[in-house]
Amino acid sequence: MTAPNTRSQVRRLAKRAVYDRAAIEAILDEGLICHVGFVADGQPFVIPTIHVRIGDSVYLHGSPASRMLQTLAAGGEACLTVTLVDGLVLARSAFHHSMNYRSVVLFGRGSPVEDERQKLDVLNCLSEHLIQGRWAEVRSPNPNELKGTLVVRIPIDEVSAKVRTGPPLDDEEDYALTVWAGVLPLRLAASLPVADPRLPADIPVPGYASDYRGPRPAR
Repeated sequence: MTAPNTRSQVRRLAKRAVYDRAAIEAILDEGLICHVGFVADGQPFVIPTIHVRIGDSVYLHGSPASRMLQTLAAGGEACLTVTLVDGLVLARSAFHHSMNYRSVVLFGRGSPVEDERQKLDVLNCLSEHLIQGRWAEVRSPNPNELKGTLVVRIPIDEVSAKVRTGPPLDDEEDYALTVWAGVLPLRLAASLPVADPRLPADIPVPGYASDYRGPRPAR
């Protein structure tokens, strides 16, 4: 169980708050995209990027020229969020329409991963998080590519989740209305893989692409 502090405590609809560490990690592991909020030169930014959780930290990567990564690598503070939408909640009144969702908000200071072996391990885990089995088949980053990649760590310390599940919650008098109400479930689904036009015709589609089931825990 993660004890909330002033910043990470859920205040609005606190009954939806989740502080269980396993539940928080599961949301981080299922997310394909996170959004990172930070301040640079007095200007706030929110940048979408991919991430991976390894143990008790979240890792980001990208170009050393990235303003976001430069700021975090220098010890700047970040607010990282991941949101999974599980369904549209259709109520009998417009006011009570909602979504079923799972979300995480993480506050922390960044630090650079400078050891090349650790950096390569993080990139391996990131690849396996996105699509398991791919890393073993492709060319690994060469020394120049590693130098051209900045990896930043954010510890999972100040963190909370917020979750909504279940049917719509209408005002009691609205349950008599003759209008359909319920939940329209939503999920991530992959379409058929599309081969690179320059791919030789005799190279088959790997199983991890033809039967893609979404992101998985890196370890």
